[in-house]
Amino acid sequence: MAENDDHTVFIGNKPFMNYVTGVVMQFTTQGASEVIIKSRGKFISRAVDVAEVAAKRFLEGNVEIKDIKIDSEEFDNKEGRKVRVSSIEITLGKK
Repeated sequence: MAENDDHTVFIGNKPFMNYVTGVVMQFTTQGASEVIIKSRGKFISRAVDVAEVAAKRFLEGNVEIKDIKIDSEEFDNKEGRKVRVSSIEITLGKK
């Protein structure tokens, strides 16, 4: 699935609508058949919102949620303690 590499949106601190626009543009102008929305930690709820708004408001009837993967990663924080951070990957696909 090498095609998906270009069609990934990472959710972070930018304004909410930037991400929604990014997802919509992938489908409309770049002809993506799938777009993956990825986020970690406190941005997971924002990723869910982006997926819902893009699929239900902007691309209604054309795009659906194909897959959702959840995971957690462990790494050392600045103080050297091990920290687990949850992550989510939401795959939107054309109907």
